[in-house]
Amino acid sequence: MNNLNYGIIGNCRTAALVSDTGSLDWCCLPEFDSASVFAKLLDEKKGGQFAFQVDAAYTVTQTYVENTCILKTEFRSEKASFEVHDFLPRYPKKDKTYHAPPEVIRYLKVTKGTPKLNIDYSPKLEYALGNTEIYVKDNFIVALTEADEFDTLFLYTSLSKEAVVNSEEIELTEDAFFLMSYNEKIDLPGMESIGQDYEKTLAYWTYWNDSTQRFENYNDMISRSAMTLKLLSYDKTGAVLAAATTSLPETIGEVRNWDYRFCWIRDASMVVRVVSQLGHARMAKRYLQFIIDLIPDKNEKLQIMYGINKEKQLTEKILTHLSGYKDSAPVRIGNAAYAQKQNDIYGILVDVIHQELMKFKSDTDNKEELWTITKGIAWVVGKHWQEADKGIWEFRTEDRHFTFSKVLCWVAIDRAIKISELFHKTSKLERWKTLEQAIRHDIHENAWNEEMQAFTQSYGSTDMDASVLLMESYGFIEAKHPKFISTVKAVGKHLTNDGLLYRYKNKDDFGLPSSSFTICTFWYINSLIKIGEVKEAKQQFERLISYSNHLGLLSEDIDFKTKRLLGNFPQAYSHLALIETAINLSKAEQI
Repeated sequence: MNNLNYGIIGNCRTAALVSDTGSLDWCCLPEFDSASVFAKLLDEKKGGQFAFQVDAAYTVTQTYVENTCILKTEFRSEKASFEVHDFLPRYPKKDKTYHAPPEVIRYLKVTKGTPKLNIDYSPKLEYALGNTEIYVKDNFIVALTEADEFDTLFLYTSLSKEAVVNSEEIELTEDAFFLMSYNEKIDLPGMESIGQDYEKTLAYWTYWNDSTQRFENYNDMISRSAMTLKLLSYDKTGAVLAAATTSLPETIGEVRNWDYRFCWIRDASMVVRVVSQLGHARMAKRYLQFIIDLIPDKNEKLQIMYGINKEKQLTEKILTHLSGYKDSAPVRIGNAAYAQKQNDIYGILVDVIHQELMKFKSDTDNKEELWTITKGIAWVVGKHWQEADKGIWEFRTEDRHFTFSKVLCWVAIDRAIKISELFHKTSKLERWKTLEQAIRHDIHENAWNEEMQAFTQSYGSTDMDASVLLMESYGFIEAKHPKFISTVKAVGKHLTNDGLLYRYKNKDDFGLPSSSFTICTFWYINSLIKIGEVKEAKQQFERLISYSNHLGLLSEDIDFKTKRLLGNFPQAYSHLALIETAINLSKAEQI
């Protein structure tokens, strides 16, 4: 059972989700975090959709056009068939910027006979907060609302506008198009201009995909995940989103529903780390510039997350008029977690800075800013590493001394030392080396639990936590160290449920977790590879990826019993972990 059977389309400005029956059920315009114009995903009755209705004689299948982010939905019957090619235009211009307008193109291609269909075009602007009126004009169909805020949406088509609006049966005698735009078009689109947008967008994605590094195995899933991560990047500022959606629940009927259309420093840094390994330097450089732009004051503390346009306040609101995905209220926009303190983000960021400096030694024109940020972070960590925090999982009520946070404080200082050596800046070296040793000693003394024979979730706790598995990949401990091997086995023993992992099993602010956090299972598989259990890792990896949807996409969570995808979708965290695990497994299988 897998209800998140959606494909994502986008152009690094915004994105949309199209169901496996070709219904556009989620789209925000003009940008990722704008109000929705279709939100059937969050309320089947009120949310609005853009669907093609055909009779029962048709079978519907869906794939991506090979090596691209153009989504192809095929409607086939014995007598007639057609394809819908969905995409958001994206391609380079002469000035080396990108054409990426806030518009969705649906190109209908007749492949057999004379297909018949009805169009259900029912946009609900501004999160469906009020009434959306639809008017047929000479050149377009306009949707308009004045309920909450004034907003408009323009639909251009080669088909009869009255037939579209009235959902009358349409006979497709030739190829056709829809262009849905946030802005009124100055130049009217036609089949020729739509065809050009299609070819240029196809060429862009093909070229981007060809630039992705290849491995012995798993190339198709690595490249699909890499393209999905690219779709979650925001070209204007370099931000990387955690996911394209809001309020898809971690468990059906519960309240763990969050807005993920923001840039978490941790998630984004991990994405950039992986994507730059695949050869996409531009994305990494733009993200580092995003960070530089965010930190104008030397004493300014880093937030855990920001808006995609560098907003620092992400006030959380509840949309009470929407019933939620599968009636899982509340639907939230904004995210109160922006005000939380999480000490792990410092290490993750300095690690990415170090990695990029190593990769582009002679090609980094912002060395001074990066050195200033590194020194600032080392200063903050030196002052605050002994304090408790909310931890990687954002416990909303209680601060603790989380092991993962402490390890990443160590990473911050370890990488600061390496960066200082790279730049031949030695004045702070001795102080940082003393601090690095102090944090390392503190973790070994307080995070190791003799009873569990493992590093545990927090100091003095017997609770296991999947995040401690990252100690090895961040270089805190060797893969062959007995304490790491013992920790991997303890995590497997205490957190595995039918081949999937809990993040942790202790109670949090909302009770006991009841679904698997997808990235944690990847972390565990990765750790099995590292300790030499490659056969077991491969079996678990292939089982885990079998739970992805029909297009190979993953969400944040998986239900333990039904293996249904849950949580926000598609999730950057899950796809970066898939890439990392697939690369490590591919390399391990060659040895």
